[in-house]
Amino acid sequence: MITRKAPLLVAAVALLTWIASPISAQDSQPQNQPPASEQAPSTPPLPEQVPPPEPSESQTAPTPPPPQAPPPPAYTTAQLDQMVTPVALYPDPLLAQIFAAATFPDQIPDAARWADQHHYLTGQALADAIQADQLPWDPSVQALLPFPTVLDMMASDMPWTTAVGNAFLAQQPDVMAAVQRDRAEAYQYGYLRSNAQVVVNGGPYITIMPVNPAFIVVPYYNPAMVFVAPRPGFFVGGAIRFGFGISVGVAFRPWGWGVVGYNRFDWGAHRVFINASPWERTWANRAVYVHPYPAVRRFAPAQRAAEGHPLRPQTERERQAARGEKPNEHRDDRHDDHH
Repeated sequence: MITRKAPLLVAAVALLTWIASPISAQDSQPQNQPPASEQAPSTPPLPEQVPPPEPSESQTAPTPPPPQAPPPPAYTTAQLDQMVTPVALYPDPLLAQIFAAATFPDQIPDAARWADQHHYLTGQALADAIQADQLPWDPSVQALLPFPTVLDMMASDMPWTTAVGNAFLAQQPDVMAAVQRDRAEAYQYGYLRSNAQVVVNGGPYITIMPVNPAFIVVPYYNPAMVFVAPRPGFFVGGAIRFGFGISVGVAFRPWGWGVVGYNRFDWGAHRVFINASPWERTWANRAVYVHPYPAVRRFAPAQRAAEGHPLRPQTERERQAARGEKPNEHRDDRHDDHH
C-alpha cells in the first residue's frame, strides 16, 4: 500500500514546488517598485560646476568715508592776548596785511627769502620785479615783499605765524579784540604815543596810522616790556623804536598800499579791509576764497619766470639798521652778485 502511493506523493510535491516559484520571485522584488521595463531612464551626470570667481578687494572692502576737515581752533582770550603782542603796536595798514598774509603760512618762507634777496630794490623797480618774476604767492603775501624784516620775523617763527593765521581765519573778532586790549595797556603805561611817524588815536578804539599813508615805518619793541607798568624812573619814550621807513606809493597801489582806507580795520564792526574790500576769508571757505586784487596777475607755481635780478641777501649790518639798532661790529657790507 505504501509502495503504491509513493509515486503519487512525489508528483504532488513537484507540482506544488513549480507553482510556488513565480510567487517567490515576485516577493523578492522591492515593494512599490515598478518592473524594470516601466522604470524611468537614468539621469545623465551633471557637467562639472566651475566655482564663481573670488570677489575683488574693491567689491568686498567698504568705501571709506571722506576725510573730515580739522575743526577750527578755539584760542582763549589769554592765548590771543599773548599771541598778538609781537605785532599789536604795528600801524593799522601793516597789521591788516600781516594778518591776511599769515593765513597762507606755507608761502611765507619762500616769500621771505625772495624779499631778502631783492631788498636792494625799491619803489617802481621792486614792483616791476614782483610782476616780472611771476611769483605764485597770494597777493596778500606779495604785499609784504617791500618789508623784508617783517617777512623774516614771520618766517623765523613759523609756529607763531601759523597760529596767528589760523586764529584770524577762525576768530577774527576775537583777534581784533586782543589787539585792542594790548594797545590799551601800552597806551595806559605811556609807551604808545604819537610821534613823527605815526598818529595814535586813544579811543574809543586805539588806532595807529602812518603820518604818510605811502610811507610805513616798522616799530620794534620788547613785548615783555611795553605791556606792563614801567619801573620807577624808566624812560618810556624809548621803549618803542622805529627802523627804516618803507615807501609804498603809487607803484604798490595794486596791493592796497598808498591810499588811506585801502588797508584798515573797522574796529567797531570787527571787520578788516584789504585793498579796499572786506577780507572775508574764513576757516570754512579758506580753500576756495579768492580776495579781489583786480590789478595783480596771479600765476601758478609752474609759471614762475626765471630769475632776472641779482640775488643779494642783506648783511648783518643792514638787518640791524632796519631794526633801528646800532651795528655792533664793523664789516664790509658790499654785495656779491648771486645768479
